[in-house]
Order: sequence, then structure tokens, then C-alpha cells
Amino acid sequence: MQATQVKITNLTKMMGSNTALKNVNAVFEPACVHGVIGPNGAGKTTLMRLLAGLLKPTEGKIEYYCGGVLADSKSAKSATGYFPQEPSLYPDLSCDEHLEFFRALYGVNAEDFKQRREALYSATAMGAFRARPAGKLSGGMYKKLGLMCVLLNRPSLLLLDEPTVGVDPLSRRQLWDLIYKFAADNMTVIVSTSYMDEAERCFKVHVLEEGNLLACGAPAQVMAEFKVDNFADIFLRGGDKK
Repeated sequence: MQATQVKITNLTKMMGSNTALKNVNAVFEPACVHGVIGPNGAGKTTLMRLLAGLLKPTEGKIEYYCGGVLADSKSAKSATGYFPQEPSLYPDLSCDEHLEFFRALYGVNAEDFKQRREALYSATAMGAFRARPAGKLSGGMYKKLGLMCVLLNRPSLLLLDEPTVGVDPLSRRQLWDLIYKFAADNMTVIVSTSYMDEAERCFKVHVLEEGNLLACGAPAQVMAEFKVDNFADIFLRGGDKK
């Protein structure tokens, strides 16, 4: 599996009379973790849904490359795993039953499924809860089960829309550990978050505010560009680089 590179050019998205994204240009390099950083209403979820193919751009284009070769939309979508803010799990199904359901959905063969299932249980420390219904999991465990289901297919592009919202600090750390454990397996990961401290966990950050892309680059580079010591100060100053 080769990681996917994503290029967006002059991307604009209108939501009714509101401009959710305004002429955004960015490159998401393959095989690393990218952060889409911004406060609520910045346009993060709109961008993630566009990248997942759930929305269509009003203007501009999104291109996906695998091994440097432009992929068609069908191939790109089949290689993409999307984790929404609120994963939709079945409250009466156990963790094992969810994984079996997604195995059938993705068409994973029995031998690969067994190996992947055990690796995911080990990585998430969820093995003791195989038989527990999703509706009886804590918030952090619920998010981990949702992420396990997405990772089962080993996507080459993983889109995570604010995966750590509403979970406790320990679960946040465990989710990030899980992201990096699987990102190392030749996967491009794009994570959106409004937690400013999470920006520094990313290889590259893309800073959004009110639909505008303010900056892209390594976290230290972006903070130096804005002359700040943390990402929260970028938004407290209204995106002013002076």
C-alpha cells in the first residue's frame, strides 16, 4: 500500500449564502500526520467532508495521487477512511460484532481480519471489552471502537474529524498514540482539531479561520511566522502576523 497525496487548488465551498471555505490551496504530503487547526466555525468539518467526497466543491478541485500517479475519484474514495466527529455505531452490537460487520463491508478475508482485529485490540487496549455493547462504552472507548472500524480496511488516506472532542485527557493521549502507531504504516493522516495543544503533535499544520487558510507548515515554522509561542495566540490575535 502506498500513501495518498492530496492537492487542493482554489477550493471554495458555499453553504447556502455562507462561504464555508474561501479559495483554499494546500498540499497534504503522503505518509505523515497533518493537522487542520482552527476554532469552531473555521471550516474544518467542511474541508474534511470535501476530502472524503461527501460534499462537492463550489469552485476549485481536489486531486489524489498514489505513487505520484493521479487517481480517479472511485479509486481515491475506496482507499479513504473517514472518521466523523460523531461515529455512528450500533448501541446493541458488541465490539466484536462491529468489527465483523465492517469486515464484511470492506471484504477483508478471514485470515487478514483475524490478524488486524488482534492488532487493533492490542493497540487500543480494548481486548477486555470485546463483548461489551457500544452503547455501554465510555466516550473514549466509543471513539476508539469507531477508529478501529475505520482502520480495519487499512486505508491509504485517513481523515479524522475532531476525533478527540468530548473525551478525557487520557483517552485523548491514547487516541493520538493509536493514530501514530498506524500512520507509521505508510498512511496519510489528516486530523482536524480545535485543541490548540494538539497542533504540535502533527508533522505539518494547516491553519484555518473563517474559511480562510492562514498558513501551512511545520508547527514550529508556523508559530515563528506569527511570532507566537502557542497556536491559541494566533487566533487571539485574529490571524495577524505582525
